[in-house]
Amino acid sequence: MSNPEVSIVIPLYNEEDVFHTLISRLQELKKTLSFSAEFVLIDDGSSDGTARLMSDLALSDKSFHCIFLSRNYGHQLAVSAGLQHARGTEAVMIMDGDLQDPPELLISFRNKLLEGYDVIYAVRKNRKESFAKRLVYKMYYRLQRSVSNFNIPIDSGDFSMLSRRVVDHLNTMPEQSRYLRGMRSWVGFKQLGFEYDRDVRAAGNSNYSIKKLLELGFNGIFNFSEFPVRFITRLGLISIVTALIYLAYTLFKSIMFGGVPAGFTALIFAITLFSGVQLISLGLIGEYVLRIYNQVRNRPLYIVAKRIVDKDEVNG
Repeated sequence: MSNPEVSIVIPLYNEEDVFHTLISRLQELKKTLSFSAEFVLIDDGSSDGTARLMSDLALSDKSFHCIFLSRNYGHQLAVSAGLQHARGTEAVMIMDGDLQDPPELLISFRNKLLEGYDVIYAVRKNRKESFAKRLVYKMYYRLQRSVSNFNIPIDSGDFSMLSRRVVDHLNTMPEQSRYLRGMRSWVGFKQLGFEYDRDVRAAGNSNYSIKKLLELGFNGIFNFSEFPVRFITRLGLISIVTALIYLAYTLFKSIMFGGVPAGFTALIFAITLFSGVQLISLGLIGEYVLRIYNQVRNRPLYIVAKRIVDKDEVNG
């Protein structure tokens, strides 16, 4: 089989409930395409029947290129594995397997690609989620934009189409703590936001825990902003100014009225303030140290257990 023009990369983790609906929509979509396409499914160490369903599918339909990771590495690394193995000569589309990202937008995205854009990223116009979750996402994206060293579009996730040259550049970036939507923006080239209404999950529950969301959020801040380091400096300056003001107040009180404020309360306040500042500073520095430590170990981003491509099984 010659390489397809477009690859669609879809990471899957415990998506047995939605799998058949997803594949049905992908197969119906393929019938409408005027260009060649492959579907790159990545099993991110699923513990349900997702891997078995993927194997059966890939061995019966050569349109599906399936990659099985040796364990659960997380969404961003699973997508990275898909980008490394995608054979699309023209472009690669990234979408989630829960069908909140409609695969039918493939055609609209490609039309924009043919107009000369290298990155077409989806912008969530409406999210069918709880008010609290929508509010947190909205606040985070705007915070990230305000502190980033360059423009990372707000309300946009990983759902996107990337030209072959953008994918090639992303594949050369070895960073461990990956935040693909930031990396995609950093690469540059001609980019376009495409608004869409995000659907609810077709089945099952989200596999993104609060811990994973926080980790992803921290990667977005620490990987693409100098704000945390500068925040430490500003916090230190504020602490020094606060201490000097309090010292001036104490001296004034002593000279003018001959008395000094009660020492115990003032001492507790000072200890609490400066201890908190020190702990926050150490925590922020620790985030960077952890990233440096993970990077210099130079471990592979992921390990592929096996692949099934063009109905042939290849061990990792």
